[in-house]
Amino acid sequence: MQYTYKTKTVCAQRIHFEINGNVITNIRFEGGCNGNLKAISKLVDGWTVEQIEEKLKGNTCGMRPTSCADQLALAVRTAYEETK
Repeated sequence: MQYTYKTKTVCAQRIHFEINGNVITNIRFEGGCNGNLKAISKLVDGWTVEQIEEKLKGNTCGMRPTSCADQLALAVRTAYEETK
């Protein structure tokens, strides 16, 4: 199932991905640091919600209380809870 998450307080505006059970694939960020976000998307492709949360949840960017990686962790958890 295709899912889109609107981010908060980061440069990327939205995160698009597919969720099948608890497995996340085809992650795409709209906006943000293009090279870094492409790399993150490739690295975590095929990971479970839990694996993404374990590695990315709580990461911050500069003085912000969150980051694009943290927002991805929040996005996949939100999608997982909504599709249960």
